[in-house]
Amino acid sequence: MGAYAYSHGLEMAESRGLVKSRADLLGWIDDLVGHGSVRNDLLVLASAYRCCRVSNLTGLREVNELALALQPSGERFLETTQQGRSFLSAVTSGWPHAMLHSNGAALSSDIAYPVAVGIAAAAHDVPLAATVTAFAFAFAVNMTSAAIRLGIVGQTDAQSVVAGLTPALLDVAAFAVRGTLDDIGSAVFSSDLCSLEHETQYSRLFRS
Repeated sequence: MGAYAYSHGLEMAESRGLVKSRADLLGWIDDLVGHGSVRNDLLVLASAYRCCRVSNLTGLREVNELALALQPSGERFLETTQQGRSFLSAVTSGWPHAMLHSNGAALSSDIAYPVAVGIAAAAHDVPLAATVTAFAFAFAVNMTSAAIRLGIVGQTDAQSVVAGLTPALLDVAAFAVRGTLDDIGSAVFSSDLCSLEHETQYSRLFRS
């Protein structure tokens, strides 16, 4: 869905010397998991999933609007909307379902990625716990992939980072299953600032 094109601000963090090693990378992603975008995205995904299961289109629109409003920069907005629309389009084409069409049509042209995943999982009866867990691990893997391309770590250290994040990823996934939108909150200022600064970074590999 184009995830390889985005670094979620990591490219600027590397450029500024904030993430220079395996330990730095592990800490950076762990903060996003426990206190930032990963936690929020999982709560959004779970809420969208529940709305779809009871055909609450008004609630689904509100969840999507909140997810879009949570983006701290233009690039992060592009990151979630480009992946969201691409993901929903791919699933609708490959695994069509009436719910995908009706729920997708109920939203604006901008669909947040976790909302799109929630819609698809609900339509095809994928268990919520499995969905949020897979989403969390996919984020961690994509971040370590970006780190490899930025030269922060090699493949072996990248695998150890994912392994080290596993308890936190499982914990936040379990929390999202029982959480609500009232639990949304973020305290990852360095990540948000790096995302903003990346918009004017002179030389870069990634779109965010």
